[in-house]
Amino acid sequence: MRPTRRDFLHAAAATAAAGIASFSGPEGLLAAAREKAKPLHLKITDLKTYIVSRSGKPNSSNYVFVRIFTNQGIIGTGEGSVTSKAKTMAAAIGEHKRLLVGRDATDIEMHWQAMFRWARWRGGPILNSAISAVEIALWDILGQALGQPIYLLLGGKARERVQMYVHAGGSNAQEYARNWKQIQNEGWTACKGGFLSTQGDQIDRVRSVRDGIARLKAVREAVGPDFRICIDVHGKATPTMAVDFCRRAEEYAPYFVEEATQIEDIDELAHLRSKTNIPLATGERLFTKWGFAEICSRHLVDFVQPDVVHCGGISEMKKIGIIAEADRVELAPHNPQSNVSTMASLHVDFSTPSFAIQEISHRGKDPFWTDLFEGGEPTYESGFALPPDKPGLGVGFDEEVAKKRPYTPHIRHQLRFPDGGIADH
Repeated sequence: MRPTRRDFLHAAAATAAAGIASFSGPEGLLAAAREKAKPLHLKITDLKTYIVSRSGKPNSSNYVFVRIFTNQGIIGTGEGSVTSKAKTMAAAIGEHKRLLVGRDATDIEMHWQAMFRWARWRGGPILNSAISAVEIALWDILGQALGQPIYLLLGGKARERVQMYVHAGGSNAQEYARNWKQIQNEGWTACKGGFLSTQGDQIDRVRSVRDGIARLKAVREAVGPDFRICIDVHGKATPTMAVDFCRRAEEYAPYFVEEATQIEDIDELAHLRSKTNIPLATGERLFTKWGFAEICSRHLVDFVQPDVVHCGGISEMKKIGIIAEADRVELAPHNPQSNVSTMASLHVDFSTPSFAIQEISHRGKDPFWTDLFEGGEPTYESGFALPPDKPGLGVGFDEEVAKKRPYTPHIRHQLRFPDGGIADH
């Protein structure tokens, strides 16, 4: 008899139980850190949200931030950005104010459980991202209170540096090759692109795959055999397109192919797994440990990609990494957001043995973001991030700078097939 989903979830939970208990149980690292912070008597006094336009231009995407204030003057910063849903996200985060004000800021696990369980309605990008934003801010408070970077409170370093990848693209194979070579020349050792082509608002079942393989071939020839090529199909492909693309991409040895299937049917992912030897990755639209347990236990992917801003926050991404480690699946966190998300991710990356590679969406310095985060940003060296050295997350937040880029309505790319039918994106 074929094992059920319940069987897989129970097996995964049992396998990871010891690791999770040592991380967040009564005698775990979080409990020890809380005890050290107790003499401060940290109480939450307020919670405020902020929406900041990414570029300040029309139809720019937006980032959503939260700041949690305490009676000791320590302020924690978190992020809960969901594309095209900024105002909804800000409202969802703000709903937690009445739950948190007056409570101990160091009770991170207890607050997570309350936000997740008491709401009755669980799951989805809005509710989980709201929890994530608050949870990240609470870790920021705890780290600042103890004068330590968060990764030291998560068990310390599992590595000396963190492998990073950036983004590049182009409109044709020649541009892809040129842009990726430029990335390599800048000192990065890994990069991700979409590869599947679209023509305006159209994606074609045949042409898009053919163009994607041509782009991949050109990039591999430009960067050589050792550069790590990450491919993001972004859920655009039909099952037939996904199999076709992955089989044809095998000879160019990509590091992984991400989101080649949709998340609603896990057996679609199993189908693709049976048709190709290419390393597969998924997880940016999955939430909490329960969203990843079966994928890991069935070894349907080689890399899981939780997003710290969506999956439940720092503690939850750490737990997902423990589940992945138990099943020898690697952790490659998703992160197209701001420095808050990047720094939160890095603290988990440094302390998690199953970690492999980390996404960032900004590879250069932007004066606006440097000012907004008061100089708080990762330090990169030869394509790797170095350990954060500031207490908490390691980022500040200037409210006056945030006001310079207020919310701008944003509409995502609206893909269709040539016959006018709606395509996934």
